[in-house]
Amino acid sequence: MFTGFRRRKKILGLVLLFILTVCFTLVNVRSFGETIMTSAPQLLTDPFLQLPTENSVRVVWFTEFAGSQHTVNYGENLAKTARASTIKLSRTREDQQSRVGNQTANSQVYQQTVNRDIWRHEAEITGLIADSRVNYRVTSWREDGESVSSDVFTLAPKPKPGTPLKILLTSDHQLKPMTAANLQKVVETVGRVDAVWFAGDLVNISDRASEWFDDNRGGAFFPALQGRANYKMTHNGVSTTYTGGQIIQHAPLFSCIGNHEVMGRFQRLESLDDEFNDSFPRAVAQRLYSGKSLKDNSFNTDTYEEIFTLPTSNTGGKRYYAVTFGDVRLVVLYITNMWRTPKLDSPYRGRYNEATADLNNPENWGYGQLIYEPLAQGSQQYNWLEAELNSDEFKQAKYKVVMFHHPPHTLGDNIVPAYTDPVQIIERDDIGNIKAVRYEYPKNNDYIIRDVIPLLESANVQFVLYGHSHLWNRFLSSSGMHFLETSNVGNSYGAAWGDRKREVPDGYQEEYVKQGNPNGLEPIVPNIAPLLGEDGKPTPYIASNDITVFSIFDTETGTVSSYRFDTRKPDSQVVKFDEFQLK
Repeated sequence: MFTGFRRRKKILGLVLLFILTVCFTLVNVRSFGETIMTSAPQLLTDPFLQLPTENSVRVVWFTEFAGSQHTVNYGENLAKTARASTIKLSRTREDQQSRVGNQTANSQVYQQTVNRDIWRHEAEITGLIADSRVNYRVTSWREDGESVSSDVFTLAPKPKPGTPLKILLTSDHQLKPMTAANLQKVVETVGRVDAVWFAGDLVNISDRASEWFDDNRGGAFFPALQGRANYKMTHNGVSTTYTGGQIIQHAPLFSCIGNHEVMGRFQRLESLDDEFNDSFPRAVAQRLYSGKSLKDNSFNTDTYEEIFTLPTSNTGGKRYYAVTFGDVRLVVLYITNMWRTPKLDSPYRGRYNEATADLNNPENWGYGQLIYEPLAQGSQQYNWLEAELNSDEFKQAKYKVVMFHHPPHTLGDNIVPAYTDPVQIIERDDIGNIKAVRYEYPKNNDYIIRDVIPLLESANVQFVLYGHSHLWNRFLSSSGMHFLETSNVGNSYGAAWGDRKREVPDGYQEEYVKQGNPNGLEPIVPNIAPLLGEDGKPTPYIASNDITVFSIFDTETGTVSSYRFDTRKPDSQVVKFDEFQLK
């Protein structure tokens, strides 16, 4: 009896010791409105590179704790140390549509929008030498003294003119199904790239934190570009998991604002999806919300601007800028508008009309595809662009490239209607009641075609990169300027070619083009290995939910090469299908 009691007492003591050990080991941390337990601090992202100069570069990473200290060790034997500055992101949140933690499409954890606390750390690494790569590693200390470090990566300052570079051209990732496969094949095909040019639409909902960091479907923005994705694709019963590519830990990213980087009126509606779709014209907001925050009651790019450290301009800040990188002068413009459905019978506000249910409530109107940043001749952005194109840095560059989001030429749907301010037409009955609100977009007032493209051609720009329509196609103007849209990572909306037509209204004042490129240039058939259509003829585009495309700009030869990979055949080779050269 006594022996059995002692044995039970010993076992109970061991159990209590185990429980106490676990309790003392685990640490409470806050995570987007929940308390979770973790045994050690974690980095929310690997570090990535931003804003290189002739002798420096910024290293940025994120955690879900404020921490007591954050550092970068770099150089030989990682002997040098740089301290990071820290800010807390101001608008990152999760909601009913987040796919994070235990929440899935079938498991609703969040019944409303909740704040998610995320801290950004940035250190400037100085004293660097051109053409010399340096090892680096980041370390973050939590308030309790526990620390976590990244793996060792490499960094370098801005390359000198004459340095051969390989630059990844991409856009519209938006957690689309082929993104991780696409980026994994970039690294497997060309190795380490020297920079990433991203033509907008990085995620779907800019303020939804998990889309940037840890969406549980495995394809969030940072994991895919850092080789930490975990995205499974299944074809014919065979599953392949793609990890993306370890890219931005070693190469700086330069991006532009797409329509998905813009959030609408702040916290007016229940979900982040609704808030994203609630962009409101600044001029109308000034009238309806006098005395209140103009930004909160119209639209903002706060989360995008807080996440990235980009070059800046005097008038546009990070929203539009120019940078010299090796032999290239890259000019980045803020050319995007609010996407609205083209369907005329939709219960929602659309491109061409307002919802019938909201005709008497202008606060709920969408005001058409409103333009976020003025671009027309005489606007602040246009005047800045004109000055930039006349600058010595621009004129002396071997390659002159312009990047923005909205397509000037495309077979995709999003080129219709014209890129201009919507003209509102209100129809009333005999006693003055509103019976319809519709929007026209005069083609002759397309700001990109009328004002910007002639300016670029007169400045001898060789190459214009853009996205938005989720396909690959390219064009060439009579002046020799190349246009490339290389944004096919899934969720393709097809091309207005062959038997397919765009959905456009009939009977409006403007004639909205249903097929082809409305702005005159003919699409170019890929010149190496084009895909064939059902008629057996080569197609001048790739718009597929199975075949993904990426493009590489090789500055040594001045060539832009496009590659495709068929995700239905995971063991197949990447195929170079098109190439052109800048003169």
